[in-house]
Amino acid sequence: MEMKFKSILDEPKSHIVIAGPCSAESEEQVLTTARGLAALGNIDLFRAGIWKPRTRPNSFEGVGVIGLPWLKRVKEETGLKTTTEVAKRDHVFEALKYGVDVLWLGARTTVNPFSVQEVADALQGVDIPVMIKNPINTDLSLWIGSIERIYKAGITRIAAIHRGFSVHGDNKYRNTPRWQIPIELKRLYPDLQIICDNSHICGRRDTLLEVAQNAMDLDFDGIMTETHPDPDHAWSDASQQITPVQFGELMTKLKYRERTTDDAVFKNSIEHLRHEIDEIDEELLNMLGRRMNLAQEIGQYKKKNNIAILQSTRWNEILEKSVKKGNSVGLSADFVENVLKSIHEESINRQEKIMREP
Repeated sequence: MEMKFKSILDEPKSHIVIAGPCSAESEEQVLTTARGLAALGNIDLFRAGIWKPRTRPNSFEGVGVIGLPWLKRVKEETGLKTTTEVAKRDHVFEALKYGVDVLWLGARTTVNPFSVQEVADALQGVDIPVMIKNPINTDLSLWIGSIERIYKAGITRIAAIHRGFSVHGDNKYRNTPRWQIPIELKRLYPDLQIICDNSHICGRRDTLLEVAQNAMDLDFDGIMTETHPDPDHAWSDASQQITPVQFGELMTKLKYRERTTDDAVFKNSIEHLRHEIDEIDEELLNMLGRRMNLAQEIGQYKKKNNIAILQSTRWNEILEKSVKKGNSVGLSADFVENVLKSIHEESINRQEKIMREP
């Protein structure tokens, strides 16, 4: 499906800044946070969760509709535009009633096409920006599908929010970034703005700057960071929130990268290096082609002699030897394993095809 997107801001900026509490807890907490952020002078959207989908039923699930007037007052007092998460038709109607400027779909909503479609149906005929978080699992098609459903409702001011993915056993991140997934989304839809939710990726304060900087280095369009006047006593996700003052300090440390430059020396140097890469890539593809031809020959011999395709001992030997060789030339074990596993999978597929031939 061909889609053309517009900026979620009325006046497009090179980098979008979104901040505010994970959850709206009280009018005082919301307004105190908003005033602190407004004083920084560079906030594009004030975020606050009104409805909070939680994993466990006894967790705080948001104050609900009573918090929407607080967001309206934020806009009236500070001039900050507001955004909140919606997961159902009623959420959409209530948020629109109180003048919320931008809506977003959370990861637990994005993962469910029925929920996304319910929101999309409620948005028919409404001109409002919508941000869509990636689904919890590493499924790019599901993320794109949610974007398509909202787009088909007539919404063209859409942004994607990268909040990381749930992966068992990852200790560094609450939700591992898997940067290659939003990178691929950007490749497919170059005009789609992508915002990094560093709070949900990190799950803790000490790595917020690192992840935000990674996003800027990858040319993301903005960040969404959770802020709270008293983070340690927040009713939800306390460990990943920071004060407005701390957020201001984070923003001063963040380095924005230029997309290009007119510097002639840079252009000549990078073009030379890219030309070398192109030549190496061509050589690699030719070598991979020859390797697959050899794998097919081996497949023919296996078929002729009634030998199983998978030879685990041989595969383990290749993997172990290649990881050691890769390490000696500065390649990580993960990189070598990922490359070889893709090559091995293609070799197995080709030999399976040979085995099925009459």
